[in-house]
Amino acid sequence: MQTGDGGSRPDSGSGPNPGSGPGPGSGPGPGVRPKRRDRHGRGLRGLLVPPGVPLYRSRSQQFDDLVLEAVARLEPRWETELSDVEFAVQEVPDADIMDGEGVPLARIVRASPGISDPEHPAAGPRIVLFRRPLLARAEDEDELSELLYDVVVEEFAEILGVDPEVIDPTFGELG
Repeated sequence: MQTGDGGSRPDSGSGPNPGSGPGPGSGPGPGVRPKRRDRHGRGLRGLLVPPGVPLYRSRSQQFDDLVLEAVARLEPRWETELSDVEFAVQEVPDADIMDGEGVPLARIVRASPGISDPEHPAAGPRIVLFRRPLLARAEDEDELSELLYDVVVEEFAEILGVDPEVIDPTFGELG
């Protein structure tokens, strides 16, 4: 016993419905929405937080921002001297610079000699800050910011051959 239009089903591929089989109307067309679920029925993965939120930046990026803030605090007074100095961040100190005095917080890589080789131009001094040891000594972001500033001042003073109090008159004061 057949009912309706002769027993053909709408999804059998033999009807005039779009996408119902071979022909000009088959396949994904302009009206088909993109896939919203993966094969397990869960939604597609994306960003967990929007780009404007502070959580969007990784811890190492936040640390780099604090280093830049410490350098920016010195720039108004020492801009010309700072222009030759490079700043870098390394996770932990290399084993060859470790001595019996403990874990260093930073080191200075002195300027390379002025070689007239275009592939290896002369570089100024570089202050390398070690992220993990600095993070281990600070309890919160404010303390880390102050510690970074103190370390940058100490290393910059060593490059210039002056006392840290010359770089920042408030250096060493509790506050």
